[in-house]
Amino acid sequence: MNTEEQIQEYINSQHEPKRTDMQELHRIILELIPESQLWFLDGKNSEGKTVSNPNIGYGFHTMQYTDGKTRDFYQVGMSANTTGISIYILGIEDKTYLTQTYGEKIGKASVTGYCIKFKKLKDIHIEILQEAIQFGLQQNP
Repeated sequence: MNTEEQIQEYINSQHEPKRTDMQELHRIILELIPESQLWFLDGKNSEGKTVSNPNIGYGFHTMQYTDGKTRDFYQVGMSANTTGISIYILGIEDKTYLTQTYGEKIGKASVTGYCIKFKKLKDIHIEILQEAIQFGLQQNP
């Protein structure tokens, strides 16, 4: 199964309304990053043990760790969680930026240094989410 098929299977495995919301977010993110590399991480470690929620990734970003090591990863991610959906925006240096800039404007969402978490798409202002994603993409062109 290729990455796009894995992504579609993952989205289709969600219950409504999360399935429809994730499908719409997938469309929106692909519109923002049309030629992006797609990633699908099943949430399992090398021993096959589940260590995180599966997630979809978009774009390409080389992460730099404090010990000097690097890892290729996605720029924007999306994952279903027990209460809703998480959008990850990686590579923003200032870990307070998302919260300070979008936290009060985005609607009913929890905003941290790199994650915007919400229950349903209708609970947030999609244009503000798009703005936050665009900002993240500009940090790592």
